Formats: sequence, C-alpha cells, structure tokens
Amino acid sequence: MADWEIWLVILVLALATACTRSSFWLIGHHITIPKRVQEMLRYAPACALAAIVAPDLILAADGKAVLDASNLKLISGVVATIYYLLRRNMLETIIFGMAFFTALRLIL
Repeated sequence: MADWEIWLVILVLALATACTRSSFWLIGHHITIPKRVQEMLRYAPACALAAIVAPDLILAADGKAVLDASNLKLISGVVATIYYLLRRNMLETIIFGMAFFTALRLIL
C-alpha cells in the first residue's frame, strides 16, 4: 500500500467511528428506546467485560480450553469472584485476585 492509501484508510475509519459514536447525540432525543431494551442495556458492560476476560481465563497459549487445576488463571478468577461476592468491593477484588495469582505462580 502507498502512504496515501494508508492515510485514506485511517481517515475513513476515523470518520466512521465518529459518525457511529455521535449518532446518539445527533438523533438520540428523536428516538424512544423501549423500557425493556433499556433494562437489557444495563447488562451490556458486564457482558462485554466477560467476553474479554473469559477467554483469557479459560484458553491456554495454544488456544485450547484448560478447565483443570493446572490453569492458575482460572483458579485465581474463581477465587477472586468468590471474594467479590463476599466483599462487594471491585478494587479489593482486583488486588486480591492479582495477589492470589502471583502467589500461585510463585508457589507452583
């Protein structure tokens, strides 16, 4: 690709991103979102986070799922989830989960 083609692609992608992100500002007050859809959208951030984190916890470096005790990330994730359910503090959960994972790696 020539330099001008790369810059053109970057410009078009930036324009597409700006249009899609600003569409709610431009036409948001003209469209009424049903209450049921609004309720479902509350769960979108949690679903997106799970979609990002779950493959990292489950998949090994070769791309195969590892669901046994040898998967230290999965064990740490489960323990951190239990910690969160008991304490309900996200910052503490992140610190505890990372400390637990580091301790497992050092011990094993």
